[in-house]
Amino acid sequence: MTRSSGPAHNDPNPDPANTPGLEPGGGVSPGSTPPDAPQTSGLSDSEPRTRNHFPPTGIALIIGVVILVLLFAAGAVAIIAQMG
Repeated sequence: MTRSSGPAHNDPNPDPANTPGLEPGGGVSPGSTPPDAPQTSGLSDSEPRTRNHFPPTGIALIIGVVILVLLFAAGAVAIIAQMG
């Protein structure tokens, strides 16, 4: 399988021999922009606002855990009371 050179393929690593402005070793001089550098600046779509209240399932879970802890504590107190 041979690789063709030219714009027909989208090789993410261009051939250094065909890239202008490279120093020996493949780097670029300080302050210069590498060829085909992706742009990361600019405006993006605004993020949707999240809901600021606690969900009902979370409240129910906390209430359930509190009830279980109270039942466990009541059982432990009852066992200790029977021992004495």
